[in-house]
Amino acid sequence: MAAQPRHAIAIKRCGASEVTMTATGSCGFPDVFAAFRHPLVHFRGSLGAQRKTRVAALGSSSTAGTNDIVAFPARIEQRLRKANFGCVIDVLNRGVGGQEAPEELSRFECDVGAEQPSLVIWQVGTNAAYRVGVYSPDDVEAALRVGLGWLARMPVDVIVMDLQFTAAIVDDPKRLAFAEDMQRRIEKVTSAAGVNLFRRWDLMKGWRDAGIPLSAMDDAHGDRLHMSECATAKVSEVLAHAIMASPAPLADR
Repeated sequence: MAAQPRHAIAIKRCGASEVTMTATGSCGFPDVFAAFRHPLVHFRGSLGAQRKTRVAALGSSSTAGTNDIVAFPARIEQRLRKANFGCVIDVLNRGVGGQEAPEELSRFECDVGAEQPSLVIWQVGTNAAYRVGVYSPDDVEAALRVGLGWLARMPVDVIVMDLQFTAAIVDDPKRLAFAEDMQRRIEKVTSAAGVNLFRRWDLMKGWRDAGIPLSAMDDAHGDRLHMSECATAKVSEVLAHAIMASPAPLADR
């Protein structure tokens, strides 16, 4: 399959926080629908009872955004607002490029606790695999476990987003082995904590297996670590749909 255009989304900035994204062509990515195991009780409750609902997106450059590509927080904010007409939903971008779970723990008080979100999306793992030798997998796993323990004591739902499947990781044997180990650790920790896992790695790997070339999934900058416009848009679409399709709490059934 030939690589599709990398910039198939036209971006128009309409103000300090508003971004309009208009499709100008097909990226050719297969449609995928993800589902979460655990209901988003606090998020759904906030939508029903509060005028404003906050979502905190914590992570690294995948969250912060790079190379003029609008990152997933702004994209899912628009989708969630559209799907919940009349609700004010703010997705707070709390991404800091280059960080990993151990550093992100130090930002929990100001970037999560102080904001009082009903939903936290925590993106982890990629920088640990990308910077092999800098991070210990045991330390990243421990930080994730501690952070989820803190979040369990707050009235929030949690989604952990795992690694991105791009050439910088996949084409380097050491990084790939670290990434696969990190995947297993993230799955183990999130399962034990009873929180939802958004399997970005498996999602993007599935696209590759379906014929989408790796070159269509990265932004062609540097050593091809960050996701392309099309991949970012599609990952955001799948994530937003999973949030909106989250199973209802038992009391609502």
